[in-house]
Amino acid sequence: MALVHDYHELAGDDLPNARLHAAIHTIVENQLAMGIPEVRETLDRLLAEGLDRHDALHAIGMVLAELIFYVTQQDGDRKNVGPMPDSYYRELKELTAEKWRENF
Repeated sequence: MALVHDYHELAGDDLPNARLHAAIHTIVENQLAMGIPEVRETLDRLLAEGLDRHDALHAIGMVLAELIFYVTQQDGDRKNVGPMPDSYYRELKELTAEKWRENF
């Protein structure tokens, strides 16, 4: 996380929550290192659609951040949320470079 944080700081990125941003980057990188097929396929697809690796990680991280937000807004009933809900993988399959560019 420190390396990701330092990279963005050196790049002069103005992030509202640099620690959370670095954490999401790190989670996505760990998912790739773990060989989670849906995350790898999404990264490969986004790269083929013209995103650079950093923006592709941000796009995947956006889906992850939305999931984190959703889970934290639930009224304490988190037993229905497994290690990674199927909705995360569905959202990744629907993610395109065009959708990323439209939103960011």
